[in-house]
Amino acid sequence: MKVPFTWKVTGWWQVGWSHEFPVGEVRPLHYFGEDMVVWRDEHGELHALEAHCQHLGAHIGYGGKVVGDCVQCPFHGWQWGPDGYNAAIPDQDKPNRSKSLRVWPVQEQHGLVFMWHHPHAEPPAWEMLDIFASYPEFEQDPGAYYDPFPMFIAKNEREPVHPQIVLENSADSAHFEFVHHATVRPKLLHWSFDEHLWYFIAGWPDHHDPEVMRLKIHSKLFGLGGAITAFEGAQNHRVVFSTTPVETGCSDMFYTIWWPRLPGDDSPTAPPDLRERVEKEFLSSVEDDLLIWRTQKWIEHPAYSKVDAKGYTALRKWSQQFYDVPPDD
Repeated sequence: MKVPFTWKVTGWWQVGWSHEFPVGEVRPLHYFGEDMVVWRDEHGELHALEAHCQHLGAHIGYGGKVVGDCVQCPFHGWQWGPDGYNAAIPDQDKPNRSKSLRVWPVQEQHGLVFMWHHPHAEPPAWEMLDIFASYPEFEQDPGAYYDPFPMFIAKNEREPVHPQIVLENSADSAHFEFVHHATVRPKLLHWSFDEHLWYFIAGWPDHHDPEVMRLKIHSKLFGLGGAITAFEGAQNHRVVFSTTPVETGCSDMFYTIWWPRLPGDDSPTAPPDLRERVEKEFLSSVEDDLLIWRTQKWIEHPAYSKVDAKGYTALRKWSQQFYDVPPDD
Protein backbone atom coordinates (compact mmCIF):
# COMPACT_ATOMS: atom_id res chain seq x y z
CA MET A 1 0.00 0.00 0.00
CA LYS A 2 1.45 3.35 -1.05
CA VAL A 3 0.67 6.19 1.35
CA PRO A 4 1.85 9.83 1.48
CA PHE A 5 3.24 9.50 5.00
CA THR A 6 5.89 7.49 6.82
CA TRP A 7 5.56 3.98 8.26
CA LYS A 8 7.87 5.07 11.11
CA VAL A 9 5.01 6.46 13.15
CA THR A 10 5.39 7.81 16.70
CA GLY A 11 3.49 6.11 19.53
CA TRP A 12 2.84 2.92 21.51
CA TRP A 13 2.52 -0.32 19.55
CA GLN A 14 1.82 -3.93 20.40
CA VAL A 15 4.69 -6.29 19.55
CA GLY A 16 3.41 -9.52 21.07
CA TRP A 17 1.92 -11.23 24.12
CA SER A 18 3.69 -11.78 27.44
CA HIS A 19 3.62 -15.59 27.21
CA GLU A 20 5.83 -15.35 24.09
CA PHE A 21 8.71 -14.03 26.24
CA PRO A 22 9.51 -16.59 28.99
CA VAL A 23 11.96 -15.81 31.80
CA GLY A 24 15.54 -16.38 30.74
CA GLU A 25 14.87 -16.45 26.99
CA VAL A 26 16.12 -14.13 24.24
CA ARG A 27 14.03 -13.32 21.16
CA PRO A 28 14.68 -11.36 17.98
CA LEU A 29 12.03 -8.88 16.79
CA HIS A 30 11.79 -6.68 13.70
CA TYR A 31 9.52 -3.63 13.63
CA PHE A 32 9.71 -0.17 12.04
CA GLY A 33 12.48 -1.50 9.80
CA GLU A 34 14.70 -2.08 12.87
CA ASP A 35 16.21 -5.27 14.28
CA MET A 36 15.68 -5.67 18.04
CA VAL A 37 16.57 -8.15 20.75
CA VAL A 38 14.05 -8.73 23.56
CA TRP A 39 14.67 -10.71 26.75
CA ARG A 40 13.01 -11.33 30.09
CA ASP A 41 15.58 -11.21 32.87
CA GLU A 42 15.83 -13.49 35.90
CA HIS A 43 13.52 -11.17 37.86
CA GLY A 44 10.82 -11.32 35.19
CA GLU A 45 11.41 -7.85 33.76
CA LEU A 46 11.16 -7.44 29.98
CA HIS A 47 13.79 -5.42 28.09
CA ALA A 48 14.44 -4.50 24.46
CA LEU A 49 17.54 -3.14 22.71
CA GLU A 50 18.73 -2.70 19.17
CA ALA A 51 19.88 -6.11 18.05
CA HIS A 52 23.45 -5.83 16.77
CA CYS A 53 26.37 -5.95 19.19
CA GLN A 54 28.67 -2.91 19.03
CA HIS A 55 31.70 -5.20 19.18
CA LEU A 56 31.58 -6.90 15.78
CA GLY A 57 27.91 -6.66 14.78
CA ALA A 58 26.47 -10.06 15.72
CA HIS A 59 22.68 -10.22 16.11
CA ILE A 60 22.19 -10.84 19.84
CA GLY A 61 18.68 -12.21 19.30
CA TYR A 62 20.02 -15.38 17.66
CA GLY A 63 21.86 -17.42 20.26
CA GLY A 64 22.13 -14.72 22.92
CA LYS A 65 21.78 -15.57 26.62
CA VAL A 66 20.31 -13.91 29.70
CA VAL A 67 22.85 -13.22 32.45
CA GLY A 68 21.22 -11.59 35.47
CA ASP A 69 19.39 -8.61 34.02
CA CYS A 70 21.75 -8.40 31.02
CA VAL A 71 21.78 -10.01 27.60
CA GLN A 72 24.96 -11.68 26.36
CA CYS A 73 26.13 -11.64 22.75
CA PRO A 74 26.59 -15.15 21.31
CA PHE A 75 29.70 -14.15 19.34
CA HIS A 76 32.25 -13.03 21.98
CA GLY A 77 30.21 -12.86 25.18
CA TRP A 78 29.88 -9.09 25.53
CA GLN A 79 27.02 -8.27 27.91
CA TRP A 80 24.59 -5.38 27.50
CA GLY A 81 22.42 -4.00 30.26
CA PRO A 82 18.78 -2.82 30.21
CA ASP A 83 20.07 0.77 29.97
CA GLY A 84 21.73 -0.12 26.64
CA TYR A 85 25.32 0.25 27.89
CA ASN A 86 28.01 -2.38 27.76
CA ALA A 87 28.06 -4.10 31.16
CA ALA A 88 30.85 -6.68 30.84
CA ILE A 89 33.53 -7.97 28.49
CA PRO A 90 35.13 -11.43 29.04
CA ASP A 91 38.71 -11.36 30.38
CA GLN A 92 38.54 -7.61 30.83
CA ASP A 93 38.31 -5.76 34.15
CA LYS A 94 36.06 -2.95 32.94
CA PRO A 95 33.27 -2.73 30.36
CA ASN A 96 33.42 -0.30 27.48
CA ARG A 97 31.02 2.38 28.73
CA SER A 98 31.55 4.45 25.60
CA LYS A 99 29.45 1.95 23.65
CA SER A 100 25.69 1.55 23.95
CA LEU A 101 22.68 0.15 22.10
CA ARG A 102 19.39 1.90 21.51
CA VAL A 103 16.84 1.17 24.24
CA TRP A 104 13.28 0.37 23.11
CA PRO A 105 10.88 1.18 26.00
CA VAL A 106 8.45 -1.69 26.63
CA GLN A 107 5.37 -1.98 28.82
CA GLU A 108 3.25 -5.01 29.69
CA GLN A 109 -0.46 -4.83 30.40
CA HIS A 110 -2.67 -7.82 31.17
CA GLY A 111 -0.59 -10.14 29.01
CA LEU A 112 0.03 -7.73 26.12
CA VAL A 113 3.45 -6.27 25.29
CA PHE A 114 3.65 -2.71 23.98
CA MET A 115 6.71 -0.87 22.68
CA TRP A 116 7.30 2.85 22.31
CA HIS A 117 8.61 4.02 18.93
CA HIS A 118 9.90 7.43 17.96
CA PRO A 119 11.86 7.78 14.70
CA HIS A 120 14.55 9.83 16.50
CA ALA A 121 14.66 7.52 19.55
CA GLU A 122 13.09 10.12 21.83
CA PRO A 123 11.60 8.77 25.10
CA PRO A 124 7.85 8.22 25.58
CA ALA A 125 5.94 11.48 25.35
CA TRP A 126 2.78 10.08 26.96
CA GLU A 127 1.60 7.07 28.92
CA MET A 128 0.10 4.01 27.25
CA LEU A 129 -3.68 3.88 27.77
CA ASP A 130 -4.71 1.34 30.44
CA ILE A 131 -6.70 -1.56 28.98
CA PHE A 132 -9.17 -1.87 31.85
CA ALA A 133 -8.94 1.42 33.76
CA SER A 134 -9.71 3.39 30.60
CA TYR A 135 -13.37 2.38 31.04
CA PRO A 136 -14.14 2.88 34.75
CA GLU A 137 -17.88 2.68 34.02
CA PHE A 138 -17.54 -1.01 33.08
CA GLU A 139 -16.15 -4.12 34.80
CA GLN A 140 -12.46 -3.50 35.54
CA ASP A 141 -11.50 -6.81 37.15
CA PRO A 142 -9.64 -8.99 34.60
CA GLY A 143 -10.72 -12.01 36.66
CA ALA A 144 -14.31 -11.40 35.58
CA TYR A 145 -13.27 -12.42 32.06
CA TYR A 146 -11.86 -15.64 30.63
CA ASP A 147 -8.12 -15.66 30.12
CA PRO A 148 -7.70 -14.73 26.43
CA PHE A 149 -4.52 -16.79 26.03
CA PRO A 150 -4.28 -18.74 23.83
CA MET A 151 -7.89 -19.23 22.70
CA PHE A 152 -9.01 -15.65 22.16
CA ILE A 153 -6.05 -14.11 20.36
CA ALA A 154 -5.14 -13.85 16.68
CA LYS A 155 -2.26 -12.43 14.66
CA ASN A 156 -1.95 -11.55 10.99
CA GLU A 157 1.65 -11.07 9.88
CA ARG A 158 3.11 -8.72 7.24
CA GLU A 159 -0.20 -7.46 5.90
CA PRO A 160 0.07 -4.64 3.29
CA VAL A 161 -1.87 -2.29 5.56
CA HIS A 162 -0.80 1.05 7.07
CA PRO A 163 -2.11 1.85 10.60
CA GLN A 164 -3.77 4.99 9.25
CA ILE A 165 -6.13 2.86 7.15
CA VAL A 166 -7.18 0.82 10.18
CA LEU A 167 -7.50 3.98 12.26
CA GLU A 168 -10.06 5.42 9.88
CA ASN A 169 -12.56 2.69 10.76
CA SER A 170 -13.12 4.83 13.85
CA ALA A 171 -14.97 7.42 11.81
CA ASP A 172 -16.87 4.85 9.79
CA SER A 173 -19.98 3.17 11.15
CA ALA A 174 -21.50 2.58 7.69
CA HIS A 175 -19.05 -0.16 6.74
CA PHE A 176 -20.49 -2.59 9.34
CA GLU A 177 -23.52 -3.16 7.12
CA PHE A 178 -21.53 -3.96 3.99
CA VAL A 179 -18.23 -5.40 5.25
CA HIS A 180 -19.41 -7.25 8.36
CA HIS A 181 -22.95 -7.96 7.08
CA ALA A 182 -24.66 -6.31 10.06
CA THR A 183 -28.43 -6.80 9.90
CA VAL A 184 -29.04 -3.42 11.55
CA ARG A 185 -27.36 -0.25 10.33
CA PRO A 186 -25.34 1.20 13.22
CA LYS A 187 -25.16 4.86 14.15
CA LEU A 188 -22.09 6.89 15.04
CA LEU A 189 -23.29 8.31 18.36
CA HIS A 190 -20.22 10.22 19.50
CA TRP A 191 -16.67 11.11 18.63
CA SER A 192 -14.16 13.33 20.37
CA PHE A 193 -10.44 13.64 20.92
CA ASP A 194 -8.02 14.82 23.60
CA GLU A 195 -4.35 15.11 22.70
CA HIS A 196 -3.23 11.55 21.93
CA LEU A 197 -6.58 9.82 22.49
CA TRP A 198 -9.53 9.51 20.11
CA TYR A 199 -12.87 8.29 21.48
CA PHE A 200 -15.92 7.13 19.57
CA ILE A 201 -19.19 5.34 20.32
CA ALA A 202 -21.23 3.43 17.74
CA GLY A 203 -24.68 2.02 18.47
CA TRP A 204 -26.95 -0.65 16.99
CA PRO A 205 -30.63 0.39 17.27
CA ASP A 206 -33.28 -1.99 18.55
CA HIS A 207 -35.55 -3.37 15.81
CA HIS A 208 -38.64 -2.09 17.59
CA ASP A 209 -37.37 1.25 18.87
CA PRO A 210 -34.63 2.99 16.83
CA GLU A 211 -33.92 5.38 19.70
CA VAL A 212 -32.88 2.47 21.97
CA MET A 213 -29.41 1.02 21.36
CA ARG A 214 -29.33 -2.77 21.66
CA LEU A 215 -25.52 -2.70 21.51
CA LYS A 216 -22.92 0.02 21.89
CA ILE A 217 -19.24 -0.09 21.03
CA HIS A 218 -16.99 2.25 23.02
CA SER A 219 -13.56 2.57 21.44
CA LYS A 220 -10.51 4.56 22.53
CA LEU A 221 -7.52 4.87 20.20
CA PHE A 222 -4.04 5.04 21.77
CA GLY A 223 -2.60 7.08 18.93
CA LEU A 224 -2.30 5.19 15.64
CA GLY A 225 -1.16 2.00 17.40
CA GLY A 226 -4.60 0.54 17.97
CA ALA A 227 -7.86 0.68 19.89
CA ILE A 228 -9.14 -0.52 23.25
CA THR A 229 -12.83 -1.34 22.87
CA ALA A 230 -15.59 -2.13 25.35
CA PHE A 231 -18.91 -3.64 24.22
CA GLU A 232 -22.07 -2.68 26.11
CA GLY A 233 -25.48 -4.32 25.85
CA ALA A 234 -26.09 -7.51 23.87
CA GLN A 235 -22.38 -8.31 24.35
CA ASN A 236 -20.08 -7.11 27.11
CA HIS A 237 -16.61 -8.24 26.08
CA ARG A 238 -13.36 -6.28 25.68
CA VAL A 239 -11.13 -6.11 22.61
CA VAL A 240 -7.67 -4.74 21.88
CA PHE A 241 -6.89 -4.50 18.17
CA SER A 242 -3.42 -3.27 17.17
CA THR A 243 -1.61 -2.60 13.91
CA THR A 244 2.19 -2.35 14.12
CA PRO A 245 4.44 -1.48 11.13
CA VAL A 246 7.07 -4.11 10.42
CA GLU A 247 8.79 -2.07 7.73
CA THR A 248 7.76 0.14 4.84
CA GLY A 249 4.83 -1.55 3.14
CA CYS A 250 3.57 -4.02 5.76
CA SER A 251 2.30 -4.39 9.32
CA ASP A 252 1.52 -7.08 11.89
CA MET A 253 -2.00 -7.07 13.32
CA PHE A 254 -2.86 -8.29 16.84
CA TYR A 255 -6.33 -9.13 18.15
CA THR A 256 -7.15 -9.96 21.79
CA ILE A 257 -10.58 -10.62 23.33
CA TRP A 258 -11.61 -10.73 27.00
CA TRP A 259 -15.00 -12.50 27.19
CA PRO A 260 -17.10 -12.27 30.39
CA ARG A 261 -17.24 -15.46 32.42
CA LEU A 262 -20.43 -17.45 32.39
CA PRO A 263 -22.20 -17.34 35.78
CA GLY A 264 -20.64 -19.83 38.20
CA ASP A 265 -17.79 -20.81 35.87
CA ASP A 266 -14.37 -20.29 37.48
CA SER A 267 -12.32 -22.29 34.95
CA PRO A 268 -9.43 -20.39 33.30
CA THR A 269 -10.65 -21.05 29.76
CA ALA A 270 -14.04 -20.73 28.12
CA PRO A 271 -16.12 -23.84 27.34
CA PRO A 272 -15.78 -25.30 23.81
CA ASP A 273 -19.12 -23.99 22.50
CA LEU A 274 -18.26 -20.43 23.57
CA ARG A 275 -14.77 -20.68 22.09
CA GLU A 276 -16.30 -21.77 18.78
CA ARG A 277 -18.74 -18.86 18.84
CA VAL A 278 -16.07 -16.25 19.60
CA GLU A 279 -13.84 -17.66 16.86
CA LYS A 280 -16.63 -17.63 14.30
CA GLU A 281 -18.30 -14.33 15.13
CA PHE A 282 -15.50 -12.14 16.43
CA LEU A 283 -11.92 -13.37 15.87
CA SER A 284 -12.64 -13.91 12.18
CA SER A 285 -14.16 -10.44 11.71
CA VAL A 286 -10.77 -8.90 10.89
CA GLU A 287 -10.68 -11.08 7.75
CA ASP A 288 -13.74 -9.17 6.51
CA ASP A 289 -11.81 -5.91 6.87
CA LEU A 290 -8.66 -7.34 5.29
CA LEU A 291 -10.59 -8.17 2.11
CA ILE A 292 -10.87 -4.39 1.72
CA TRP A 293 -7.60 -3.22 3.24
CA ARG A 294 -5.30 -5.53 1.26
CA THR A 295 -6.28 -3.92 -2.03
CA GLN A 296 -7.42 -0.48 -0.89
CA LYS A 297 -5.87 2.63 -2.43
CA TRP A 298 -5.21 5.77 -0.42
CA ILE A 299 -7.34 8.69 -1.60
CA GLU A 300 -5.84 11.98 -0.51
CA HIS A 301 -9.01 14.03 -1.14
CA PRO A 302 -11.98 11.65 -0.75
CA ALA A 303 -15.46 12.35 -2.03
CA TYR A 304 -17.01 12.22 1.43
CA SER A 305 -20.66 11.46 2.05
CA LYS A 306 -22.75 13.62 4.37
CA VAL A 307 -22.55 10.96 7.07
CA ASP A 308 -18.76 10.63 7.29
CA ALA A 309 -17.35 14.00 6.13
CA LYS A 310 -16.94 15.71 9.52
CA GLY A 311 -15.57 12.67 11.39
CA TYR A 312 -13.09 11.65 8.69
CA THR A 313 -11.80 15.20 8.27
CA ALA A 314 -11.26 15.65 12.01
CA LEU A 315 -9.62 12.22 12.39
CA ARG A 316 -7.15 12.82 9.58
CA LYS A 317 -6.20 16.18 11.05
CA TRP A 318 -5.76 14.65 14.54
CA SER A 319 -3.57 11.83 13.20
CA GLN A 320 -0.99 14.21 11.70
CA GLN A 321 0.61 14.69 15.13
CA PHE A 322 2.05 11.16 15.03
CA TYR A 323 4.12 11.73 11.88
CA ASP A 324 7.40 13.22 13.07
CA VAL A 325 9.41 12.47 9.92
CA PRO A 326 8.70 12.95 6.19
CA PRO A 327 7.20 10.17 4.04
CA ASP A 328 9.40 7.15 3.34
CA ASP A 329 11.19 7.09 0.03
